[in-house]
Amino acid sequence: MEAVYLPAACFCAAAANGFCLPLQGIQYFIEHKLLTPDIQDIARFLYKGEGLNKTAIGTYLGERDPVNLQVLQAFVDCHEFANLNLVQALRQFLWSFRLPGEAQKIDRMMEAFATRYCLCNPGIFQSTDTCYVLSFSIIMLNTSLHNPNVRDKPPFERFVSMNRGINNGSDLPEDQLRNLFDSIKSEPFSIPEDDGNDLTHTFFNPDREGWLLKLGGRVKTWKRRWFILTDNCLYYFEFTTDKEPRGIIPLENLSVQKVDDPRKPVGVQFCLELYNPSCRGQKIKACKTDGDGRVVEGKHESYRISAANAEERDQWIEAIRASITRVPFYDLVSSRKKKIASKQ
Repeated sequence: MEAVYLPAACFCAAAANGFCLPLQGIQYFIEHKLLTPDIQDIARFLYKGEGLNKTAIGTYLGERDPVNLQVLQAFVDCHEFANLNLVQALRQFLWSFRLPGEAQKIDRMMEAFATRYCLCNPGIFQSTDTCYVLSFSIIMLNTSLHNPNVRDKPPFERFVSMNRGINNGSDLPEDQLRNLFDSIKSEPFSIPEDDGNDLTHTFFNPDREGWLLKLGGRVKTWKRRWFILTDNCLYYFEFTTDKEPRGIIPLENLSVQKVDDPRKPVGVQFCLELYNPSCRGQKIKACKTDGDGRVVEGKHESYRISAANAEERDQWIEAIRASITRVPFYDLVSSRKKKIASKQ
């Protein structure tokens, strides 16, 4: 398979830039006799992952097309989880591709993972639903313990409480939960970062984008910036052609509201404000590039942004609120817990 490196690089570059779907990359390999159309061969190729963009792998595996679903199953079957605890298995699984953001794709992937783990480790859990729920609890725990924006670090007791009754109505052994908790607390998940234009891939399918005016932090002047809302962050650029943002505002723990400031200059009338409701007066954790191109910490206690009209402002507020509150993991876990409870 040495011959696949050059087209593999083309596959990941095209997928990262949004010019070519990963499906077309696979088709390229098949057409040039670098890969057979056999499901197992495609799965092993993605699992081996040499030279491939892991975001693109996740995108391909997450599709609902029957062939993609079969490849997903074969890809998961390439993993050997026997005699691994759940955290160890998740570390291996989540390193083999970049988990996409859409809830339905996450659901299919984690369902396949839970089924495979239980098959490799019979008797650990009473059902794949248990494994599924606990896997999400571990992923959420990882975020809560290691995301610097999360100040309320959950203790072990909260992790236990989260997982009450998930083993077909029974509780999992506390020492089992303790081992999983300690493993994540001592070492966070390593999430693959793709080389090249991974940010471009992030911006390919944004929740919303458009020109807005932004009030400066230290120097209170209004500047026109191109904003992109995606992946629970608000990015802004000087020009639409820029590959790197001038600033990034993580939306976690923030709120957004409509504001009316009589001191606004002409042309700045339809404003919204991003702020931290629990820490008014403190700088929001964000970053930007300075005049020398260095990445520095933002200087805003709140962000004031102006739209061209009231309708556009309200649409941005609605989109930002939806992004802040959209946590697909919680919805997926809640529905699966209801399924477990209904069996009792």
